[in-house]
Amino acid sequence: MGKRRAGRELLRSLSKKQKKHLREFGEEHPFYDKVFACCFIGCYCCCCLHLCFSFQSEDSDKSSAESDSEAEVEQVSGYHKLLATLKTSPESESEEEEDESESEEAEESEAEVDSEGSQEAGEGEGGEEDKNDVPEEEEGSLSFPMLPTATAEQMLSQGQADGTDTSCDPRHGAIEEFTDVKHESEFSLETNFMEEESGDYNADRRESDPFKQHMDKELEEKEIEKMSTLPKTSSQSQWPRLGQLIFSSTLEKHKILKADKEVDVKQLHLHKPLESTWPKVNKQFLSAVDKPTDSSFTPLQRELFCIMNSYWDLFYPERNALTNGEEIRHAYCLHALNHVLKANAQVLSNNARRRDRKPGTDTDDHRDQGLTRPKVLMIVPFRECALRIVHILISLLEVNDKKKIDVSNKKRFKGEFGSDPEEKPPNLKRPEDYEAVFAGNIDDHFRIGVAILQKSMRLYAPFYSSDIIIASPLGIRTVIGAEGEKKRDFDFLSSIEILIIDQADIYLMQNWEHVLHLMKHINLLPLDSHGVDFSRVRMLNLNNWCKYYRQTLLFSALQDPQINSVFNKHCFNYTGQVAVRNVPLTGSISHVVVQLPHVFRRLEADSVTSVIDARFQFFIDKVLPEYRDAIMSHTLIYVPSYFDYVRLRNYFKKEDLNFTHICEYTKKAAVCRARRFFLKGEKQFLLFTERFHFYKRYTIKGIRNLIFYELPTYSHFYSEICNMLKATDSGVDATWTCTVLYSKYDAQKLAAVVGIDRTAQMLQSKKNVHLFVTGEI
Repeated sequence: MGKRRAGRELLRSLSKKQKKHLREFGEEHPFYDKVFACCFIGCYCCCCLHLCFSFQSEDSDKSSAESDSEAEVEQVSGYHKLLATLKTSPESESEEEEDESESEEAEESEAEVDSEGSQEAGEGEGGEEDKNDVPEEEEGSLSFPMLPTATAEQMLSQGQADGTDTSCDPRHGAIEEFTDVKHESEFSLETNFMEEESGDYNADRRESDPFKQHMDKELEEKEIEKMSTLPKTSSQSQWPRLGQLIFSSTLEKHKILKADKEVDVKQLHLHKPLESTWPKVNKQFLSAVDKPTDSSFTPLQRELFCIMNSYWDLFYPERNALTNGEEIRHAYCLHALNHVLKANAQVLSNNARRRDRKPGTDTDDHRDQGLTRPKVLMIVPFRECALRIVHILISLLEVNDKKKIDVSNKKRFKGEFGSDPEEKPPNLKRPEDYEAVFAGNIDDHFRIGVAILQKSMRLYAPFYSSDIIIASPLGIRTVIGAEGEKKRDFDFLSSIEILIIDQADIYLMQNWEHVLHLMKHINLLPLDSHGVDFSRVRMLNLNNWCKYYRQTLLFSALQDPQINSVFNKHCFNYTGQVAVRNVPLTGSISHVVVQLPHVFRRLEADSVTSVIDARFQFFIDKVLPEYRDAIMSHTLIYVPSYFDYVRLRNYFKKEDLNFTHICEYTKKAAVCRARRFFLKGEKQFLLFTERFHFYKRYTIKGIRNLIFYELPTYSHFYSEICNMLKATDSGVDATWTCTVLYSKYDAQKLAAVVGIDRTAQMLQSKKNVHLFVTGEI
């Protein structure tokens, strides 16, 4: 603390011109260096600097050697290192020759220095690397090469240079890029070696490791061509917990996995220390099981991890935030961390082999890396999800309470990803599933790089120095950018080996285009080499075949055509795909508690693209005329798609209908007015979007007639909206109606509402279906 305080005092004592030099060249001016001040007081000329260089070149070499031997940073002056590479120009300018314009620039530089180099945080959350701007050298001035380990921002940001966290301090402001020189060397894969206690990764038991079998398999060009042209062959299997599974693959028929009733942790090829930490971390879920047959996994985790650990692509559409959400999160965190530790251990072990090899020895067998370092990409919707993932990763790396792992920048992470309990509005009654989904910090624009090396973890690592990237679709989209933008980057996605998309259904309520944009830019050849050693790059990466080795894990709360499309069209794993396809026997209509007649009206369409126009035409021609009468007042029209909502709103305005509307973009005051007008009957129709209901879950009072313009994305929304009819106590018995529009392309949504048996009957019949239900069908 004393050294840092002294550094700050020294910074305050600098003049404007000294700070200007510090800002431009990243070092103190040689005139004010303490080493030379006693010998060359007031001397700033070319010959003196030559003398200084001759006297101190040997000392600077010694300083560099001490720095390489892990000496403390404070013991070696950065200027000593700079002197070793000092260049002089033929002419030199004295301080007296600086004009007024330079003085004005010095004042501006002082203002920037006083703010300690803080910048806008627009791209700061991602930790992606941006090259420092090097100022142009003035004619006749000394040329000071920029040191890679000491920039002006690092020196001025005292806490960052010392490896401490200062980003949450309001005095420092926002930081565009997190730079941590100390931890950069500690987490470098190129300069570290395998610790002896970690064991030799190339031991004999590694031969049966699923990681080695998957990554070391060499595909042939005819197999790649086969996967690109031929359709997949499918087979079914019934598992005790997951239910109906569909296995599909393009290559020769694989042996279908069988669910293990009991799993021995030692047989899973988990990397140390995961074998000992996983049972402790997962203990909270095992206590909820009545009679656990396995001491390490719940029945659901056991079957999911069996598929994950075999490197199949997986689509699980039954994730529930209330019941199994955390179980699933722990399972895929274990798999991702196990993959990263094995991959890094392989690199560190080969580093030692290359160091000890004899000169002239062929090193082609040491191909163990991708074109870029990031291996795992986790897409989650909110910051709270990223916070929980990091906590799980930390707990999996801590063997016991005495051996805490070193987590750099933990304070900053907690401040930016944690939540303030006081921010939550009190006395808000929402469904339990709503509370579970929107718990904690629900900001949806974030990204963070995580580097893991042996027994340490580095948060806010630059993307190209990270092993795991955790981001939201919006956060990753702003980095990828769009075609034509000057500042965009997606090279860090080139060598992703595991892609995890959790809670995919929520992205339907955010912006699904971000997910599609990501899938188009993943596993592409990078535009820059980024300093990679091509002698260590796997041939599969050099051949641009990484997408055929990438494992995709997709978790959702529902089956949706858009989610199915991503799994079917953007997943090319040569091992194959596994999809859980359980059909709902009973639908959410069984949870409707009011006596309500349900009329399902079928519309005809020739294709999926034409169903949008067909539905609109069917609605305005056959449905809306029945509700124009004043008797059919208090009619709520539930519209899942925002585009359909805008189309209906414009039509209602054109026809001068008595209506009001609420969408996700409606201001709070306008929402209150619309609800009041609808309750009092001053407005006959209320257009209501699904995304508004998803984010707010308001109870709309005054509903007497319901029209589902399209079936809800979430099946339980159907029963929630229907049960709103009982929210109004008008004192008289009202005649309630409910009309639902559907087509043959809505089979999945229809089955989730009415059940699979009723769906089959409704799709075969072209007549309208009338259901009068107050309980199960």
